[in-house]
Amino acid sequence: MPEVMRSINDAFLLNRPDAISPLRAICRASIRSVTQLASDITGLRLAVYTTDAIVVLTGAGVSAESGVPTFRGTGGLWRNYSAEDLATPEAFARNPRLVWEWYDWRRGIIHQARPNSGHLALAALQQQTLARCADEGSFTLITQNVDGLHDRAGSRNVLKLHGDIWQVRCTGCGVVQRNEEVPLCELPPRCACGALLRPGVVWFGEPLPSPEWERAYRACGLARVMLVVGTSALVYPAAGLAEVARAAEAKLAIINTAETPLDSTADWVLRGTAAEILPQLL
Repeated sequence: MPEVMRSINDAFLLNRPDAISPLRAICRASIRSVTQLASDITGLRLAVYTTDAIVVLTGAGVSAESGVPTFRGTGGLWRNYSAEDLATPEAFARNPRLVWEWYDWRRGIIHQARPNSGHLALAALQQQTLARCADEGSFTLITQNVDGLHDRAGSRNVLKLHGDIWQVRCTGCGVVQRNEEVPLCELPPRCACGALLRPGVVWFGEPLPSPEWERAYRACGLARVMLVVGTSALVYPAAGLAEVARAAEAKLAIINTAETPLDSTADWVLRGTAAEILPQLL
């Protein structure tokens, strides 16, 4: 809006009245857009505060605002390698050190990142919902992110569909442990049994962890309101959770900076970042 008003002012100063009418039309469209957004936020706020079954699915866009690079956006390449080249069992088998160098770099970036207002708003919304409903099942937070920023923001019982970058799993004995060394002391790291450790994340071509997926699927089937935040909704099976919620007649809200395949079936489409939109629900 300020940019539009400046353009109108410039048109007057340059004695170009012919440019004013189109700019007025743009201004009116912008006002309608802002008014619609405010109306949608009001409607969604009412929905989340009058239900006892909320599900939230978050994607990379939420953490991008904290400075965590996304696979598909700017910064998605590392040393000319794409995520598809490195986040696979085959890549790890070929060159475990290279894969671990990438994860060590990612862990360093995430270590410096801080939860943004979107993360904090979801944690606050969960606390308010649990205080109102007194039932752990009244709010379910599902994430495709592996960075742990939801936990650091104060969210509880986060379902991590794609794993946790701060966990490591032994390729020999199978033990899973937490490791927050930044940088890692040894590349590639090894277990006490001598076998290689791998990141505790889900790689391309691997199934999602069954307990988390089953809990997420069940929660979506019981949801009354579902928020899909900061995700392209292109990665399956996670993107299919919104379809489960819709089949259960849940209200669906999409919060994202760009269009998604789910927009056409959503009750609310809030165009903006998680850090911009989510705090307005509180």
